[in-house]
Amino acid sequence: MNINAVSRKKRFATLLTLGLLSAIGPFSIDMYLPAFETIALDFETTIEHIQLSLTSFFVGIAFGQLVYGPLLDKFGRKKPLLIGLVIYIGASILCAYTKEPNHLIFLRFMQALGSCSGMVASRAMVRDIFEPKEAAKVFSMLMLVIGISPIVAPSVGAFVLTNFDWHIIFVILAILAFLILLGVIFILPESYQGNKEMSLRPRAIIADFWHVFRNPIFLLYAAVGGFASSGLYAYLSGSPFVLQRLFGLSEAEYGAAFAFVASSLIIATQLNRVLLNRWNSEETSKKASFLQAAAGISLVTITLAGGMNLYVLLGLICLYLCSQGFIFPNTSALALAPFGKLAGIASALLGCIQMALGAFTSASVSYFHDGSMIPMVAVMCASASIACLIYFLVDRRKKNTVS
Repeated sequence: MNINAVSRKKRFATLLTLGLLSAIGPFSIDMYLPAFETIALDFETTIEHIQLSLTSFFVGIAFGQLVYGPLLDKFGRKKPLLIGLVIYIGASILCAYTKEPNHLIFLRFMQALGSCSGMVASRAMVRDIFEPKEAAKVFSMLMLVIGISPIVAPSVGAFVLTNFDWHIIFVILAILAFLILLGVIFILPESYQGNKEMSLRPRAIIADFWHVFRNPIFLLYAAVGGFASSGLYAYLSGSPFVLQRLFGLSEAEYGAAFAFVASSLIIATQLNRVLLNRWNSEETSKKASFLQAAAGISLVTITLAGGMNLYVLLGLICLYLCSQGFIFPNTSALALAPFGKLAGIASALLGCIQMALGAFTSASVSYFHDGSMIPMVAVMCASASIACLIYFLVDRRKKNTVS
């Protein structure tokens, strides 16, 4: 299928559906963040305990993608995608009725297993349809939908908490997933019919994953994108405590602050489409990585110096996420570019790396929790600095090779 040949209306509907599939995971995270304290009080436990439901979600997305990758390459994009959405809907309904924190942690893991089908399939379908440079622009358009999530979702979550109950959050997520399911059935075209000859034996699957992983282009951009993204998950994990407990924001104020910060991500992803007319994807992501590292170092330095306040914090996090808006679409397009028939596996491995690092940073913020914002800003700084360092070391190696 060539999406450029179809009508503008059909193109918009297809891109919107792909964007919603990409956003279902982030929306599942952002919508219940304002409810951490309420859920903890309801279950008579700590916020740190409830944070594990976020970590389990990251783990589920990270490793669930490894399952969907081969299935998408074997059976085409839509069949495994539909199964994943059904799993997500069922887990969301069960989350709404759970009465134990550990059950919530497990069900969030199952919810993640369902949601990651949309994340893997949408990336693979963009790779199926578009050339690398155009794919980077399309990823920027998808990031517009993803970026709306942290603006809308916390506000919706705060509204639900104010007027109803935190359980209703998961009912709403189930309804949204059902609507996306209908979109996949009736709007989204099948971009790849599958490779019936592909083996699903463990040895063959491992060999395919290894073939993708050892590709130097994939490894470089997956690592840069993964570490850069992991700082975002550290922020997601630590922000409820930092903004609500340390700075005293209400649930509604937290949602507004979260939306304000997330707007920088949206702006950056759309500016990225313009900058790609001047610079290529590698140059754009490299400059953004340096900027993100500078923002992370500033967060730690000002915090340790005792000069951090709410406005400085939100400003620096805006800069941090703005950088991410340039890094994600470009590194994703570059990492997937070398692959055709294995686009599903490459997409799965790319997502697994990103989410595994996200789960690690999220857990690190919880593990090193000391009643201050230092764990959050330190992990954010480390993530961005490592991504920038990878670019620096690769550039240095290239120069040494040339000389």
